Amino acid sequence: MTVVTCHHAHVTTIPSSIDDVSAAWLAEATGLPVTGATATQIGVGVGVSSALYRVALEGDGVPETVVVKLPALAEEAVFTSSVLRMYIRECRFFQELAEASPVRVPVCHHTAVDEETSRFVVVMEDLGGMRIVDQTEGMAIADAERAVDELATWHAQWWGKGDALAADGLTVSLADPIYPAILPMVFGEGWEKVTAAGEVPEPIMRVGPRWTEVFAQLLTELASAPNTMIHGDYRADNILFCPDGSAALLDFQLIGTGSGAYDLAYFVTQSLEPEVASANERALFERWLAGLRAGGVPESDLGGLWEDYRKAALFCLVYPIVASRGMDLSDPRQAALVACMNGRFARAVDELELDALL
Repeated sequence: MTVVTCHHAHVTTIPSSIDDVSAAWLAEATGLPVTGATATQIGVGVGVSSALYRVALEGDGVPETVVVKLPALAEEAVFTSSVLRMYIRECRFFQELAEASPVRVPVCHHTAVDEETSRFVVVMEDLGGMRIVDQTEGMAIADAERAVDELATWHAQWWGKGDALAADGLTVSLADPIYPAILPMVFGEGWEKVTAAGEVPEPIMRVGPRWTEVFAQLLTELASAPNTMIHGDYRADNILFCPDGSAALLDFQLIGTGSGAYDLAYFVTQSLEPEVASANERALFERWLAGLRAGGVPESDLGGLWEDYRKAALFCLVYPIVASRGMDLSDPRQAALVACMNGRFARAVDELELDALL
């Protein structure tokens, strides 16, 4: 089954590579009068599960550039993304949910996915003019506070609606059986690769070998009510900033249903340098709660979220370990991303006493 959303419903072809994204294809898919197109790959070492291209357009009244998103070039990343329905999730987000987002997201000109093969394409607005913080450098506290405010707004928008979104097939619950079916294998492969590549921080060595014993229970608990729509990959590389104080979000391949604390824990433990996280972790958590209250979330729903935060922090070891399967760890940017995420996770193990959750 192929799902296509575009200006011209007769467009059914999904490019197999960027070579198929011609001016004629773009004109047909988007309805824009494109007469010329030149693609350049972007996001190498930043995007892991997809291949990203900035395409310069020619034609009257067309945008100067758009971004085209296709499956990853590494087979390991395509496998994981396909099994976890990541490409399907992103296309459904743009088709069904993007218009309701309280946080700015790219305008989608065209999206299509083949649900049997997971071949997909997204043609979207290029937000490259906005400021992005390199995740390997870490986010300063002022930006982190803005990011937490946006996250609270996002969670409040869909608070209590997560189960309905999952039932409609628009998101995937954290309790979905797909996770225990696939994560032990891909985590094991990533763990072997990361530990073979170099020294792993001691706190990670304490929890990593036992992670597969507990992750399914962590996810089940994080999927219980009250839940919301989680972004699933809320990190520095996916958050853009404007001078006017607004922000925008990228990458909706892990849209899910569960405790909003999941996104917050992932963001704080993976996108902030250890010393920044140490000094501001609890304040950022309280800021998020204040944002939820301002968004109409009842006080009765806010108890227990700190424990959700700790559970989510432990689960989030999955990100650097599984992502490493599809990475070239000889590439400096990709190796640096894994190293910094591991180092930041190690801080969380000690300061949040994550060993106790094992």
